[in-house]
Amino acid sequence: MSSFIGKLQARLRKEESGFTLIELLIVLVIIGILLAIAVPSYLGFKDRANNAAAKANVRAAVPAVEAFYSDQPTNTYVGMTVGALQLIDAGVRVNAPTALSATSYCISATVGAKTWYKGGPAGDITSLAC
Repeated sequence: MSSFIGKLQARLRKEESGFTLIELLIVLVIIGILLAIAVPSYLGFKDRANNAAAKANVRAAVPAVEAFYSDQPTNTYVGMTVGALQLIDAGVRVNAPTALSATSYCISATVGAKTWYKGGPAGDITSLAC
């Protein structure tokens, strides 16, 4: 045991600096483990954020769509475009809205790879196309 301590003291007296290969490999393994934990968590967070943003965009566009309907002399959704909705509310961020008929519409919003739809006026916000 004392020979080990003597060797260690001799090494310290030589003032050698640097890391051994084993120490570097241990650090790399620890970094790899941390990345294996962090990356999936980050990707899950990003997907949830994209879903929430797309739903919020659809939800925020509904008042503009309803205002467009009530502004039309014939009370119809025909002719509804993103530009027409942005004249009512400049913050509208939807894909091309479509009038399914004179009394119903479909709006969608895409954020990242997530797209959410609302068929209206009484439909729910879903991930299924209307």
